[in-house]
Amino acid sequence: MKESIEKAKILIESLPYIRKFFNKTVVIKYGGHAMVDEELKKNFALDIILMKYIGINPVIVHGGGPQINRVLEKMQIKPSYIEGMRVTDTETMDVVEMVLVGKVNKEIVGLINHHGGKAVGLSGRDGNLIMAKKMTIQKSQVTDAPPELIDLGRVGEVTQVNPDILQTLDVQDFIPVIAPVGVGEDNFSYNINADLVAGAVAEHLKAAKLILLTDVVGVLDKNSKLIPSLSSAEIDKLLASGAIAGGMIPKVKCCQAALTAGVVKTHIIDGRVEHAILLEMFTREGVGTEIVL
Repeated sequence: MKESIEKAKILIESLPYIRKFFNKTVVIKYGGHAMVDEELKKNFALDIILMKYIGINPVIVHGGGPQINRVLEKMQIKPSYIEGMRVTDTETMDVVEMVLVGKVNKEIVGLINHHGGKAVGLSGRDGNLIMAKKMTIQKSQVTDAPPELIDLGRVGEVTQVNPDILQTLDVQDFIPVIAPVGVGEDNFSYNINADLVAGAVAEHLKAAKLILLTDVVGVLDKNSKLIPSLSSAEIDKLLASGAIAGGMIPKVKCCQAALTAGVVKTHIIDGRVEHAILLEMFTREGVGTEIVL
């Protein structure tokens, strides 16, 4: 009986959060180890289904970097990255689209449906959901010369999200699962960082939360200690000092952009923790790093 009472207390503790987020949209970027470990994959699916059944509208944007790399390795193509972005030539883009849209997306949809949810897989091409343009980044020079423009190939940035299809799915109680492939005005497909897609989707849906799953405990300081809460201004300082680097750069930048565009709160959490999403959504302590304006 004592154990049952403790379970009831946990449910009561979660009630204010369930009430707060009822009928609200939460965008979740799904990636990292949580997409590889079988038990974590199952837990993720169950977490998403639970959110839907209690009246929260989850929208999933997934990555798939390790899966892409495995296929590239079999094809003897060496992956290359600049500032956390995959350099994507035409051949690599074919692999990216095949793996993300044709394999990873369908596996996630199948997993959610298998456990009792109603999920539908999408890419940016579906209903022109994610419009994109070619991305270029600048590399500063040590001299007075102008910055060097770096060509990332078929890497894109989001120019527009057309949420009509997502709203239609929501009315029918489907859970959208989005592969981060956009389409340009030239009708070419573009590989877009999944964190940036999740941020853009959250912006256009005016989501209550944006949650990014990653393979670290959250944003770390120079001593590798977790920073539980950060403001956008504090992130700028950490970026300038080099404390935030590599693949964490697009994560914090997309959180900043989402907050500026009206998303209420953003979070970077450890997807290796069982039920990390539920812990963040429905407990006082939360997990990972919360980023606010």
